[in-house]
Amino acid sequence: MTVPVYEIYAIKYAELQRKAFGNFVDSDVHETSDMPLDYFVWAIVGDERVFVVDTGFDGEMAKKRGRTLVHPVDEGLEAIGIGHRDVRDVIITHMHYDHCGNAALFPNAIFHLQDAEMEYATGRSMCHHHLNHAFEADDVARMVKRVFAGQVQFHDGTEELAPGITVHRLGGHTKGLQCVRVMTRRGYVVLASDASHFYAHMETGRAFPVLYNLAELIEGYATLYRLASSKAHVIPGHDPLVLARYPAASERTSGWIARLDLDPIT
Repeated sequence: MTVPVYEIYAIKYAELQRKAFGNFVDSDVHETSDMPLDYFVWAIVGDERVFVVDTGFDGEMAKKRGRTLVHPVDEGLEAIGIGHRDVRDVIITHMHYDHCGNAALFPNAIFHLQDAEMEYATGRSMCHHHLNHAFEADDVARMVKRVFAGQVQFHDGTEELAPGITVHRLGGHTKGLQCVRVMTRRGYVVLASDASHFYAHMETGRAFPVLYNLAELIEGYATLYRLASSKAHVIPGHDPLVLARYPAASERTSGWIARLDLDPIT
């Protein structure tokens, strides 16, 4: 059977100015170069099916968390022809506030989530500030309500969601973080999400300071590379270099939306 190929769009919706020392668990105070974070959601578009990967956060959450919202998520989806109410499948890589907010955007979707992530976000780990500060209780409660409404499909480890699209539990950053492997015209692209915030994390074996299990996080880099057609096919979760390395979806979306199924331009 021929595996279908998909288009993948990285859609930036927010940003945060930051110094390099804030992005590494083994940081040195002398790492004072600028190393900002971009915040993305991703869209996987096939001939017969569309998946949105993560849901971002809205303007109210941006103010609460001190982030700059540059383009609302629904605006980014509309720019590539996707109506947020028409989306039927949403993959939640993990349940941090910047990946599972915007509660009202996808009322008709099924949410794909790892068993381990729901257990983590609702269990004893959330008694500790170091682990719970990146979660929002309202987001977690809404996900629980979706479970009771029949809107959540749970996964345990590696599972195929559609021909050419699989999810893989990596853990590390959170207990149930999953990456997404997608067949494209250039081979298998892996959306790492926060399994690696920046290219630099994977390339140097260093880690972002928000994490559940350091050993699991670092081991995950090898898995990301193994799943992808090459190291250049792995897309980190927050790196502004993504928009610099890949062609824009259109002239008007330069610096906003990139095509990850196309060859890098640098």
